[in-house]
Amino acid sequence: MVKSGKMKKVVLVRLETSPEDIVGMQVSQGILTVRGGMTSHAAVVARGMGTCCVSGCGNDNEVKIDEEAKTFEINGHKFVEGDWISIDGSTGNIYGEQVATVAATGNKNFNRFMGWADAARQLLVMTNADNPRDAQQAVDLGAEGIGLCRTEHMFFAEDRIKAVREMICARTVEEREAALAKVEPFQQGDFEAMYRIMGERPMTIRYLDPPLHEFLPTKDEDIKELAADMGMTYEDLKNVVASLHEFNPMMGHRGCRLAVTYPEIAAMQTRAVIKAALNVSAETGHVITPHIMIPLVGEVKELKFVKDVVVKVADELIAAAGVDMKYQVGTMIEIPRAALTAGEIAKEAEFFSFGTNDLTQMTFGFSVMTLPSSCAYYENKIYESDPFQHLDQVGVGKLVKMAAHDGRETRPIWVWASAASTAATPRAWSSATTLVWITSAALPSVCLSPVWLLLRLLLKTREHKDFIANYR
Repeated sequence: MVKSGKMKKVVLVRLETSPEDIVGMQVSQGILTVRGGMTSHAAVVARGMGTCCVSGCGNDNEVKIDEEAKTFEINGHKFVEGDWISIDGSTGNIYGEQVATVAATGNKNFNRFMGWADAARQLLVMTNADNPRDAQQAVDLGAEGIGLCRTEHMFFAEDRIKAVREMICARTVEEREAALAKVEPFQQGDFEAMYRIMGERPMTIRYLDPPLHEFLPTKDEDIKELAADMGMTYEDLKNVVASLHEFNPMMGHRGCRLAVTYPEIAAMQTRAVIKAALNVSAETGHVITPHIMIPLVGEVKELKFVKDVVVKVADELIAAAGVDMKYQVGTMIEIPRAALTAGEIAKEAEFFSFGTNDLTQMTFGFSVMTLPSSCAYYENKIYESDPFQHLDQVGVGKLVKMAAHDGRETRPIWVWASAASTAATPRAWSSATTLVWITSAALPSVCLSPVWLLLRLLLKTREHKDFIANYR
């Protein structure tokens, strides 16, 4: 509807979102989901975009949604495509009418105060950014680097999703590499644009993370169209889609497991990263140090396998260019076993990022999508607060501290916390105490969504200057 020009403003309403919704999320003024919470996919991505979002409206309301018919009903009030609704991301309120809004404006006094904070602050503040637009917003808001660039969000653009799907459905390595060759220029172009925006600021690029079924079509007409493009029968492609579907994708075939199964994916992403860094370095005269993050490692041998692919491709490209370019390969600690064996993993990893969202899910053993409905846990004071909104310093925090310590015992690695979940709460005091804890844990930097960059506090941390020098 937006593409055709029939509607200028839309609110995306979904049962829950996944990476395949990224294009729809980008063109929406607001996002409303039935399931979820403050750290679900919709909430995390919307914060990064600066888009208004109400996630998990079904937790406290009677909601029925029919995505095929494009209707939803909340507390007996039915809405159809074209109806006006307004949402308030701060309160979670949903209005069945058009509500007048006022654009946010700058505040000189606030900017002056934050200038004082930045002058005294010693905590390095980075951000999540998945495209050039987000990177520019991050720089404008004062980010000192990108701590997490989620490459899967680059795959859903209309001009590349078809090639990505061809890669997933390929029956041979040759077919898969041919499809990846179509994707590579798009990834390289995005990385080049982001490197130009970031200048001398560091950027960490996380390789493909979600399970492959999230990239495949689910509607019959889309499956038929893709099957025709790939020279497959509808039935064969339908079987491929069904075979890749996972009931528990969080713990499924994702992250580094994809690169172990299909090393050509990691090879393509390495070519895109290194070529982009070489090109922008030649343009600017500043030699970039790419930071490549392998996700969901739980065993050091997994990391070594994928790292070997990265190193082979990267070294060949750098040698051919005749440039003295360094690069680093690290991992995101988001599986408890990775935290417990961090000393071994640090033999291969040159930096750690702590993915507190997945680490919290796997440590507690419950899903971010289901916990908010378990109100009895809060009413009976089993949990004082949602551990996805407030970092569990006793359990998850202990794993983070231990992994940071053990990793540094092996080598002087750079470590930081990705606080997309732990800084999700709208209460500034909770966010502040989380960041104070990050400082006490001797983590020299934190990675926030762009809009949370405004929460830059007067914090101090040990060894900060040395680690910045090593990281950059």
